[in-house]
Amino acid sequence: MRQDSIRNIAIIAHVDHGKTTLCDKLLRATDAFRANQEVQDRVLDSNDQERERGITILAKNISIEYHGVKINVIDTPGHADFGGEVERVLRMADGALLLVDAFEGPMPQTRFVLQHAIETGLAIMLVVNKIDRPGARPEDVVNEVFDLMCDLGASDDQLEFTMGHVVYASAMNGYARLDPNDGNMDMYPLLDMIVDEMPAPEVDLDAPLAMQVVNVDHSQFVGRIGVGRIYSGVIHDGDRIAVIKNNGSRTDCTVRQLFTFDYLGRKECSEAMAGDICAVVGVEGTDIGDVYTSVDDPQHLDPIMVDPPTLSIVFEASTSPLVGRESQNDIVGARQLKERLMQEKESNITMDIHETDDHTGVVVSGRGILHLSVLMESMRREGFEFQVGRPQVIYKEGDNGERLEPYEEAVVETPSEYAGKVIELFGNVDGLMTNMETYDDRAQVKFKIPTRGLMGLKTRVLNVSHGEAMMFHNFMEYGPYAGDINARKNGLMISMTTDKAVAYALGTLQERGTLFVGPGDECYEGMIVGERQREGDMVVNVARTKNLGNQRSSTADIAVQLTPPRVFTLEEALEYIADDELVEVTPQHIRMRKRLLTETERRKAKVRAQAADQSAAAKAQG
Repeated sequence: MRQDSIRNIAIIAHVDHGKTTLCDKLLRATDAFRANQEVQDRVLDSNDQERERGITILAKNISIEYHGVKINVIDTPGHADFGGEVERVLRMADGALLLVDAFEGPMPQTRFVLQHAIETGLAIMLVVNKIDRPGARPEDVVNEVFDLMCDLGASDDQLEFTMGHVVYASAMNGYARLDPNDGNMDMYPLLDMIVDEMPAPEVDLDAPLAMQVVNVDHSQFVGRIGVGRIYSGVIHDGDRIAVIKNNGSRTDCTVRQLFTFDYLGRKECSEAMAGDICAVVGVEGTDIGDVYTSVDDPQHLDPIMVDPPTLSIVFEASTSPLVGRESQNDIVGARQLKERLMQEKESNITMDIHETDDHTGVVVSGRGILHLSVLMESMRREGFEFQVGRPQVIYKEGDNGERLEPYEEAVVETPSEYAGKVIELFGNVDGLMTNMETYDDRAQVKFKIPTRGLMGLKTRVLNVSHGEAMMFHNFMEYGPYAGDINARKNGLMISMTTDKAVAYALGTLQERGTLFVGPGDECYEGMIVGERQREGDMVVNVARTKNLGNQRSSTADIAVQLTPPRVFTLEEALEYIADDELVEVTPQHIRMRKRLLTETERRKAKVRAQAADQSAAAKAQG
């Protein structure tokens, strides 16, 4: 039977095409807020980092009611690093709203999320957003989406549904239209189309319970909370249910609390019926893919596998000479760091977290540098101090024993005049151009590139395009190991003393390269304070002052003119460092340093490494 009183829809789109803003306007149009209530924009981006970065990190469920129909809306991330969220939550939906910018048209992440929606078999309604944007070309964008859906293997039914259900909108201004030129100024045409045209769930209320966990929330009071859709039957508060894991194992437990979604919050209830999305408390250690079902007549559903991580990084307690100066809560030791990361393991199932073999650190694996840096940023805001090494790609072994590494599809949108320089940059890191299209004065270039080659590449692309290029990438496949990829060519300036940087010393050093510190900044021996214009590292004294004599120079006391230092974000620092370097993360600073702080230690390590290489080469020949 059809649950005509429910619609389950996901909102999918490329980064910054307006998903969360559209959710805001749907909430307002259905009277989710009081008339005089002050509500911030992008209310679903409740996480501080989501608001600061302007991206959605976690998929979120809300519920609105319109003409007596409950509409469960799933706001999904658009960034590739959080693509695992998209793949799973689409399992809860019967249809999807595909948002596409009326000027930009389909972008790389549009292809990524649309492909998953097509493979899941969803009915896809097209929302051409930002039609008020200068240069908007809504009719062309509709045709481009149709072509993209054909390329992705959409069925005839999906193509017919999408082309027959197009809405033109400006989510920012709060209106949706069936024709881009009509004068409607509210969201009701979109809501009407969702209720009238989107498929209702097909369910069997009399069948045994079958619910699958698609997302896991976490509470410090009740532990893990399984969130998912009920495919058949009814679940009650207090029910005894069977829990079937992805590996087929089974346990029985009791439902302690049951919630359904109600606008921006959750509403405790005594029962939830097939077709609805609910949250269940009481299943200890619940995980993605768990099936909640009848004890007497257990049902089986296809397992949900979380995509494996492609990058790993090692967290260690900070060994910096400046450790502990900024933390107010005394959370700088290895024990506190391990406890915090193991707590993250319980609540963040998209990451693989475990101790290193020698117990000196904790390995955290994720889908990309942004995925990993979001965790680091959260921890530094909590007052933690720690150090991390260079992100390492996770290799696999092929069927014939060969070494495989992750490859990504990268797409660069750039002014045509810089396309040649962009192609050259990718070529230097084993990037293979697969396609290039030009329109007006812009070029869109696609590459297949090892994940290793992407580290630090975005900054170089922005430099050669004078800040006008946009680069996006997502995981493609595992392929043959690409060999050595060109590493950083320029050498570094490394501090030889632990002291504050002095303007006089920096004025001399800036002639030799780019500085990362300014006057008065705390530095220590082994800290990276700049980049040379030549190869090879150079040890420098950033605290050197001018020798004072008893004669006055005609040029005395001329002020030192310093160029502002280069400031790194956390992601940029992680991409910049080499294997023998670390990023020191504190509540107030992000510093880069050598793993071995003294020059003597670094020289000894270099000699040992050379000796080991010679020994290995001799064994190979013998």
